[in-house]
Amino acid sequence: MIWKFLTSAIKPVTDLVDDLYTSDEERLVLKNELAKIESKMGLKLLDYEKQLLSAQSNIIVAEAQDGSWLQKSWRPIITMLVFLALVVAGSFSWLGTPLALQAWTLLQIGLGVMWWVVALRK
Repeated sequence: MIWKFLTSAIKPVTDLVDDLYTSDEERLVLKNELAKIESKMGLKLLDYEKQLLSAQSNIIVAEAQDGSWLQKSWRPIITMLVFLALVVAGSFSWLGTPLALQAWTLLQIGLGVMWWVVALRK
């Protein structure tokens, strides 16, 4: 997305260079300089994305290594509890439309996996 923004920001400049009433040699020099600027911006963008991915990776590793089982697993637990609440609300017709059978299947699979994870941790 950022790459598209950068190229779309530079394209009007390159089009302007084409429209200038200069010699072919001057146009080529200007286009060369613009290409150098674009490549430098691209390298900086790649470096930024590399640092961002590294920071995200470090956060995930830190979350996985520290704390108790509950602290590591609260997101899937909350997700399964939300699915359970939706299924209960659907069975009492509290929702506007009935839940699909896939919601039941997803809840069964999720609770089964959570049960196995808890059983293996003991």
